[in-house]
Amino acid sequence: MRPPSQAPARTLAHDLSAAPPGSTVRLQGWVHRRRQLATVTFLVLRDRTGLAQVVVRTGVGQAPEVPPEETTVEVTGTVTVNPQAPGGVEVTEPVITALTDAAETPPVELWRPALTAALPTMLDHAGVTWRHPAQKARWEVAAASLRGFRATLDAAGFTEICTPKLVGTATESGANVFPVDYFGRPAYLAQSPQFYKQQMVGVFERVYEVGPVFRAEPHDTVRHLAEYRSLDVELGFVRDHRDVLEVLRRVLAGMADAVRGSGAAERLGIAVPEIPAEIPVLHFADALALVGAPSDEPDLAPEHERALGEWAMAEHGSDFVAVEGYPMAKRPFYTHPEPGSGPGGPGAAPGGERWSNSFDLLFRGLELVTGGQRLHRYADYVAALEARGEDPAAYASYLAAFRHGMPPHGGFAIGLERWVARLVGAANVREVTPFPRDLHRLVP
Repeated sequence: MRPPSQAPARTLAHDLSAAPPGSTVRLQGWVHRRRQLATVTFLVLRDRTGLAQVVVRTGVGQAPEVPPEETTVEVTGTVTVNPQAPGGVEVTEPVITALTDAAETPPVELWRPALTAALPTMLDHAGVTWRHPAQKARWEVAAASLRGFRATLDAAGFTEICTPKLVGTATESGANVFPVDYFGRPAYLAQSPQFYKQQMVGVFERVYEVGPVFRAEPHDTVRHLAEYRSLDVELGFVRDHRDVLEVLRRVLAGMADAVRGSGAAERLGIAVPEIPAEIPVLHFADALALVGAPSDEPDLAPEHERALGEWAMAEHGSDFVAVEGYPMAKRPFYTHPEPGSGPGGPGAAPGGERWSNSFDLLFRGLELVTGGQRLHRYADYVAALEARGEDPAAYASYLAAFRHGMPPHGGFAIGLERWVARLVGAANVREVTPFPRDLHRLVP
């Protein structure tokens, strides 16, 4: 049997200030900064909770050697009060033990307050550059957002589900997909859990999922990725898409509260938005008129989204605005039409409706969420697919649930990376994605 260790339990940097002065502590982490002066060397140690200062007196006796920056070390020493040190205390009379070979010089100076390296350098060395405290705090914003997302939905009676990421058909006709050789049969990486979360509404009424989605669209912009994290929600027994929008509002409020409570926003110096009691809503036709776009435009351009974001802030003091009623021609076949909105042109619903019971939510002038009400009657699905020139038989496994009773339902999907990028003010969504996948990048 292994004998118990005589060494003190590990103390984290965050807890060092609570240790009694004169007590012995044991720290473990990385050499964040090494500053060598004439008679003293300052070692700043970094662990998952923060920074701790260690003082090595080099002119007294046999001073311990301080390994290079980014070497992992263990430091045992005495807690000493020093108001200038992080947390008001430091570690003196240390015994320093390297836990690995001396680290090579990192590609960026991680001890500096801000990273100034070009984005390609940051991405090429992501396993190291994400160690920087400010960079790490960006993912802490994401992690807090996920906690808030889950906690809000769990409290509202939702069930978390996990759906396949290898599928036999494309979720949204016309969108590009990544093909996969699945034991000699064609398959695809899932663009969305849409079909599965709808079917699971027939089981649990209210479901959500956090998972990757894959889009093979050859975009090369600051806002698109080929793989991103999608926060998907679907709920049954709705009256229309406005019920879905209200759930989304509550979810965003929970996510924002979790980010505030994490401390990451404070460390980054960012403003977390207040979620209004009622999100401003514009109909798509009114939004086009507001931004001066032609009335037959099928979608909002990025400059339109920015203009609408400015309008929402100026008129309502809101970082958010929802645009509802997008043309049926621009929405997937499962979208519920806006009743009485016909007659429409090509791509209208089988009943002639032009507009849809769907919405996009813009956050600070950028599309963040797409959602809406879905069809829930089997006959409506058959008519919608045939109207688009598709064979309902190709969707037989998906449509089966609708032959056996499905409630009126709807849902939405939040892009996690876009949410975090807008929160922290990142110019490029890749800045907040640890290992982005895009048109050019498949490593690291």
